[in-house]
Amino acid sequence: MTSAPQLLTDPFLQLPTETSVQVVWFTEFAGVNHTVTYGENFKQTAKANITKLTRTREDQESKVANQTKDGQIYQKPVLRDIWRHEAEVTGLTPGVRVNYRVTSVREDNESVSSDVFTLAATPKLDTPLKILLTSDHQLKPMTSANLQKVVETVGRVDGVWFAGDLINISDRASEWFDDNSGGALFPGLQGRAKYEMTHDGVKTIYTGGQIIQHAPMFTCIGNHEVMGRFARMGSLNDEFDDTFPRVAAQKIYQDNLIDNSFNTNTYEEIFSLPKSKEGGKRYYAVTFGDVRLVVLYATNMWRTPSLNGKNKGRYREAEKDLNNLENWGYGQVIYEPIAKGSKQYNWLEAELNSPEFQQAKYKVVMFHHPPHTLGDNIVPAYTEPVQIIERDDNNIKAVRYEYPKDADYIIRDVVPILEAANVQLVFYGHSHLWNRFVSPSGMHFLETSNVGNTYGAAWGDRKREVPIGYQEDYVNVGDPNGLEPIVPTISPLLGEDGKPMPYIASNDITVFSIFDTGAGTISSYRFDTRKPDSEVLKFDEFKLK
Repeated sequence: MTSAPQLLTDPFLQLPTETSVQVVWFTEFAGVNHTVTYGENFKQTAKANITKLTRTREDQESKVANQTKDGQIYQKPVLRDIWRHEAEVTGLTPGVRVNYRVTSVREDNESVSSDVFTLAATPKLDTPLKILLTSDHQLKPMTSANLQKVVETVGRVDGVWFAGDLINISDRASEWFDDNSGGALFPGLQGRAKYEMTHDGVKTIYTGGQIIQHAPMFTCIGNHEVMGRFARMGSLNDEFDDTFPRVAAQKIYQDNLIDNSFNTNTYEEIFSLPKSKEGGKRYYAVTFGDVRLVVLYATNMWRTPSLNGKNKGRYREAEKDLNNLENWGYGQVIYEPIAKGSKQYNWLEAELNSPEFQQAKYKVVMFHHPPHTLGDNIVPAYTEPVQIIERDDNNIKAVRYEYPKDADYIIRDVVPILEAANVQLVFYGHSHLWNRFVSPSGMHFLETSNVGNTYGAAWGDRKREVPIGYQEDYVNVGDPNGLEPIVPTISPLLGEDGKPMPYIASNDITVFSIFDTGAGTISSYRFDTRKPDSEVLKFDEFKLK
C-alpha cells in the first residue's frame, strides 16, 4: 500500500426523502472508516454502511488497467473486489442545499476525501425542476460529449431519469467504473470521463458532466442490466447472452433457479432505489416535486434478427444446437411478466389508482422497451415467443418463433390503462435514436436515446431486418404500432430530399432532453460532435397538459 488511496467514484445521491438523502460511493479497499461530513463547516458526520459487490468481475474482453487487448491479463472471468459505501444524511430542509464531502480511511490509516458537492432533500410541490432524461449510455462514443453539453447548456439539473442500458455487460466492473476508453458510466455522469473523439485530425477530449454528485438518479432495468446463467460460460459477454427462461430452467435444473436463468444482482447491488412490495427495486413509483414517476420492468433479451441459422436468434434457434435444449435461446425472453393479470400489472393498476399518483400534477411512466419507435428493436411484438418445432420423424429439423402482434403486452395491456389514468408522458429507450409520438388522447411518447451512438431508423428506404413467409406480419418500416412520428417543432434536421426528418439517428449528432417542471415543457437539444466549437441547438419542445 505504498500509493495514496483513491476513491473509485465520486459520491452520488440516491433515495431523497423530505428530510434525508443517501450518499453512495465506491472504493477498491474495504477500509476502516467511511464517512460523509456535511453542513456548515462540515460539522455534521454520517457514517457509511459497507457492502461488497458479489458479482463484479473482469475477463478477457475487459479493457481495464494494463489490459488493452483481449486476454492480455485475464483469460477468463475473475472476481474484482469492490466495496460500496452508503451513508444517510439527515436533518435536511426541503429547498435548502447543503455542502458535503466523503472521506474513506484505508486499513493503513491513510485517507482520501472527495471534492465538495451539494445535496438536498426531495423537492417540495411547486418547486420548478430541471430533470435530465437519458438512456443507453453503454460506453458509446458520444456519451461523454453529451453529458458535458448537458451541464454547459442547462447548468445543474435537479434529477436524472435513466431509461435503462447504463452499461453493456452488467457484471463487468470496469464498464461501471474505469474502462480504458474513458467512457465508463460513473465517470461520464460525474465529469471524470476522458473520452477522446477525433474529427478531421482534430482531437477533443470530453469529460462528461458533474451531475449525479448533486442530483439523485432514478433508473430502470434495460436488457443490458440483466445477466444470464451464472459462471457457466467462458466470458462475461457469453454469460450475458446466456439468459434462459425461468420456466425452461425449472425443467432442467433442480435448484438455484436465478443463477440458472437470469439475474439483475449487480444492478441491484449498485443502486439504492425506491422499492415496491411486489417488485422491490425492479419496479417502483416515487414522487419527486410535482411529478409522480412510475418505473416499470419491461425489457426482453435482445437476439439477432438474422435468419442464417448460425446463432440463437429472435426468430429461430441455431442449427448446431437443435438437439441440445440447454443451449437454446428461446427467442426474445421477457424477463418480468407485465401482461394483464401478472403481479407487475396488478401493482401498476393499484399505483395508477393511488392518491399519490392521482393527485400529482405530472404523471410520467418510464421503462426500457419502446411502445412506439422507428427503431429496429420494437419488432417483433413484446409478447411471449410462440415456439414452433419442425420435425422429420423424431429428429428436430428447425425451431422457430412467432410473436403474435395482437398479443403485444405493452400495447394491448399497459398503454390502455396508462391512457385511462391520464398519464402525460411515457419515456423509454432501447433503439438509440430520438423520436416522439402523440396518441389520439394526447399522451406523449418520447425516446431520447441517441446519446452515444445509433443503429438507424426504419424510415424511407432503410428497412428493418424481418422474416418473410412467417405467419405474422413483421413491419419493416415506420412505427409498427400505428402512430406517425412528430417532426421536431423548432429546428428539425433535413433529409437528403430537403424535407424535415421526424427523428434523429446519428453517430455524429448527440441528443439530450430536459423536463422543466416549472414550465411543463420537455425540450430536446442536439450537438454535432464533428464541430466541437459549435453551439448546442434546441431543436424540439412540447408541453405536457
